[in-house]
Amino acid sequence: MMKRLLLGLGLLVGLSMTSRADDAEKIAAAKKTSETNLKQIGLAFHNSESAMQHFPNNIADINGKALLSWRVAILPYIEQEKLYKEFKLDEAWDSEHNKKLVEKMPKMYEAVIGKEEKGKTFYQGFTGAHTIFEAKQKIRLTSFTDGTSNTLMVVEGEKAIEWTKPDDLLPFDPKKDLPKVGGTLFKDGFHACMADGSVHFIKSDIAKDTLKALITRDGGEVVK
Repeated sequence: MMKRLLLGLGLLVGLSMTSRADDAEKIAAAKKTSETNLKQIGLAFHNSESAMQHFPNNIADINGKALLSWRVAILPYIEQEKLYKEFKLDEAWDSEHNKKLVEKMPKMYEAVIGKEEKGKTFYQGFTGAHTIFEAKQKIRLTSFTDGTSNTLMVVEGEKAIEWTKPDDLLPFDPKKDLPKVGGTLFKDGFHACMADGSVHFIKSDIAKDTLKALITRDGGEVVK
């Protein structure tokens, strides 16, 4: 009886170790996929900057009201020009026509691990004064006085949003608490594409002052 019990315990331990190994492999593969996605997004931003002489931002009307997200704006630079042409760029993301395109989200924007509502993405950018997605501003390479390698461009947000919606959930205000990033896809941190196109995994315990310095493109802070 004791021998059978020990064999049973050994089997359970073995299965548990195998399960943990499988989970670790899945997480590693998901991290690699997200890194690749963000590198492609970063490349799209720089190709857009070369073509338009400024980095992409949300698509807005003549009065500056945001209609569609930057994720729609870079479609021609991620081999999705056909989908881009399906949008009515003078209509809001949730207009009768454009809302039908939410379900056509490119695979590049999908959650790399776990399940998320169709048409929603974790890839987002910080918005607000001195960020790369500052409203009504044409951000150029010369706008990054802090250095492109010291400025966050696109990160994995805490919550997913409709990919066409021009309302990323990462508003930045130096006088308020920092918006939450990561923690859903990967518990130990989040991937970030810097303004120079490089991608890094940032630990969840990053100092608030350091994160704040990375969010602004021209704040003059020293990144520690």
